Amino acid sequence: MNADVGMDETVSRIAAAIGDPGRARMLCSLLDGRARTSTELAVLAGVSASTASVHLSRLRAANLVQLFAQGKHHYYSLRSPEVASVLEGLCVLAGPGNRFTPATPSRLRAARTCYDHIAGALGVALHDRLHTVGWLTVGDRGYDLTSCGVEGLEALGIDVDRTRAMRRRFAFACLDWSERRPHLGGALGSALLTLLQKRKWIAGDLDNRVLAITGAGRRELLARLGLQT
Repeated sequence: MNADVGMDETVSRIAAAIGDPGRARMLCSLLDGRARTSTELAVLAGVSASTASVHLSRLRAANLVQLFAQGKHHYYSLRSPEVASVLEGLCVLAGPGNRFTPATPSRLRAARTCYDHIAGALGVALHDRLHTVGWLTVGDRGYDLTSCGVEGLEALGIDVDRTRAMRRRFAFACLDWSERRPHLGGALGSALLTLLQKRKWIAGDLDNRVLAITGAGRRELLARLGLQT
């Protein structure tokens, strides 16, 4: 940002970026913390794909949204918690609006495999919980474990050294296509899936990727991680 630009001009530029109804609908649809594709944002904003592209370029220029790619898909999310805070304040003034509801079958959305790690609401909850209890740390190349994370996962039954030695990325945020928030990917995510299946805390269907949390799994995840499922 140009240091010569005054605060009043910066505020005016950001307000103008938010001020268009289509762009405002895009931003508000991202308040739930889920990422969206440009196609989804175009539908939510009620504009064409080309108009959505222009809107999103304007929002990126104003540092209100960020773009990231996963595979062939490109997703947009809010740039920072500060952006969300501003939008929430505006939404309070404007009154309640419509919320985004994913059209994903409930069992598939609840818990499933994604390659060889846990996805769905359970996968996202595990990801978030590992951050909350301070077991995961964010680095330039993905996630790593804190010392208490190593101790905690070893206590659960995961061989951290062996997992780290695998010829693949150790741990990273994998965007969940139904929740539109990250679950845990990589060797560590795979090790967690293997552990939960071995302990019979989750059970998989024979003919699809759906996972079910067992009664023992609910009790153990609550007792060991404080995770409500």
